[in-house]
Amino acid sequence: MRKLFIAGNWKMNLDDVGAVQLCQDLKTQLAGCGAAKVDVAVFPPFVYLPIVAEALRGSTIAMGAQDVWTEGNGAFTGEVSVDMLKDVGCTFVLVGHSERRHVIGETNELLNKKAKVALAGGLNVIFCIGELLEERQGNKTEAVVEEQIRLGLAGITAEQMANVTIAYEPVWAIGTGVTASKEQAQEAHAFTRKILTDLFGAEVAEATRIQYGGSVKGANAAELTAEPDVDGALVGGASLKADDFMAIINNGASNVGGCGGCCCG
Repeated sequence: MRKLFIAGNWKMNLDDVGAVQLCQDLKTQLAGCGAAKVDVAVFPPFVYLPIVAEALRGSTIAMGAQDVWTEGNGAFTGEVSVDMLKDVGCTFVLVGHSERRHVIGETNELLNKKAKVALAGGLNVIFCIGELLEERQGNKTEAVVEEQIRLGLAGITAEQMANVTIAYEPVWAIGTGVTASKEQAQEAHAFTRKILTDLFGAEVAEATRIQYGGSVKGANAAELTAEPDVDGALVGGASLKADDFMAIINNGASNVGGCGGCCCG
């Protein structure tokens, strides 16, 4: 069985005091039984990575960066390399988050370069995919998802896929309060696993974790993660408060033999 993976993307939020306090609260609440059932990671803004790494010391919570550049150290003003991220304690990186795709304008080809350099450098990748509202309304969800996977993971080996998590993010459900139904999420995740099977084989596809991202809350976490192909969540706003984030973790854990909230006490 794939172990549940809940990740908190803090985006461009918090300050140094708030980031440290959030880490301390999560460490305290995760010290209970739920931690054994769920992998947890947080993705702070670049400027808070060192203090978050220190605040998380001694915990099971992993830390990742929200982006990475395609080259090593050098003349790339404003960018951050794989070596720099590893130097401050990152073990994960997000690639292709919807805001990088649709606000910043990053292409599938650029995201493919980022994924390959991150994996080659020893980072785990959460590779994000998902369709816009007009694409879903135009019945283009599968075409968009397939293109993003095939182009984004081009040149990545089956062996490297052991260090890749896919995050399906329907853009129309991110930060809107609208969540894909459990049926919609399962359908998209099952299709994603089908494409992974075609690219890497059934064994790799079955082992790859596919998170759902899009207005995930404690109230809907259990029903979403109960679906057979939903292996966790990439959480935005609800990861900024320890109690909200822990509700998602605990409700998800209840589907894999978790303790139904006992680690929140």
